[in-house]
Amino acid sequence: MRTFKDGTVVALDGVSLQVPRGEVFGLLGPNGSGKTTMVRILSTILAPDSGTATVNGFDVVHQARDVRRSIGLAGQYATVDENLTGFENLRMIGRLNHLDRATVRRRAGELLEQFGLADAATRNVKTYSGGMRRRLDLAAALVATPPLLFLDEPTTGLDPQSRQDLWAIIEQLVEDGTTVLLTTQYLEEADRLAKQLVVLDHGHIIAQGTSHELKTRLGATVLALTFDSIDAAARGAELLRAVAGAALNVDGTMVEYPVDGGPAAAAEALRRLDGAGIELAGLVVREPSLDDVFLSLTGHRAEDETTEATTVRSARR
Repeated sequence: MRTFKDGTVVALDGVSLQVPRGEVFGLLGPNGSGKTTMVRILSTILAPDSGTATVNGFDVVHQARDVRRSIGLAGQYATVDENLTGFENLRMIGRLNHLDRATVRRRAGELLEQFGLADAATRNVKTYSGGMRRRLDLAAALVATPPLLFLDEPTTGLDPQSRQDLWAIIEQLVEDGTTVLLTTQYLEEADRLAKQLVVLDHGHIIAQGTSHELKTRLGATVLALTFDSIDAAARGAELLRAVAGAALNVDGTMVEYPVDGGPAAAAEALRRLDGAGIELAGLVVREPSLDDVFLSLTGHRAEDETTEATTVRSARR
C-alpha cells in the first residue's frame, strides 16, 4: 500500500492489468481516477505500498534501474528546457542515457525530422508553440529507443490540430513496433488510438475491453433529444424516464438515453412527447460513444474534474 494524506484516500485498489506488446493500451478515466498514480508506479517514480508490478520483465521496486532503462515517459506537461534549442535538449537527454556522441547526433536528427521540428532545431524552445514543445517532449522520451512508452495525458492543453498531429505520430510509433501505455480523459483520443481499454474510476477498474465491446454493452444506439428550454427538457425527461430508466441523462436542454432499435424508440419518444404537448427542437439517433459508456458506468462524464486520490493499495502490470 502506498499512502498520502495519512492514508485517508485510496488511489488504486486491487488494480490488475497486462499490457500487450506492439499496441496502444489505454487507461481511461477522469482526473483523480488513479491513472497518473499508475504511471508513476510503473515508471518507478512512485513506490507501491503493496502489490507487485513488472515492466519489460523487471520488478519496479527491486529492478528500478533496469525498468528506467527500458522505458520512455512523457507526462502531462512538457519538461524540456526552454533555454536550450530543440537539438540541445535531445542531445542532453541522449548523454544522460549514456549514448555515445555519434548515436546522440544521429537520433536527434532523426527525431527532429520525424516530429516536424527540423526547421526549428536551432531555435530556443522558449520560442516554440505548445504543440511544438509537446512534440519535442515526446521526441525526448524516444532518444534511447525504448520498447515501451508511457504517455500520461499527452495532449492536455493542445489545440485540435496539434492533438491530431500528435495522434498521427503515436500511431506511427506503434506501427514501428513501440508499445504505448496511454492515459487519457479524452474519449475521442481513447477511441482512436487504443486497441484495449481499461476504465478507471476512484481507483477501481470498472470496465475493460475494446472500444467496440464497451459501446456494445450500452446498447445499439443512443437517442438524443433537444428541447427548446431547460424546463421543457426536464418535463420531457420525466416523461421518458419510464422507458429509459436510470440510463437517461439530462444536460441542459439535451436528453439522451441508450436504446435498442433506434427508429422504433424515436417514434415512441415522439408519440409520448406529442401526447403531453411537449415540443422538440431536434432529435438524433446515433451510435454510442465512449463518453456514453463512461457516463452509464460512473454517473458522471470522463471530463468532470475530481480530486486526485493519492493512495496505492496494489498495482499489477
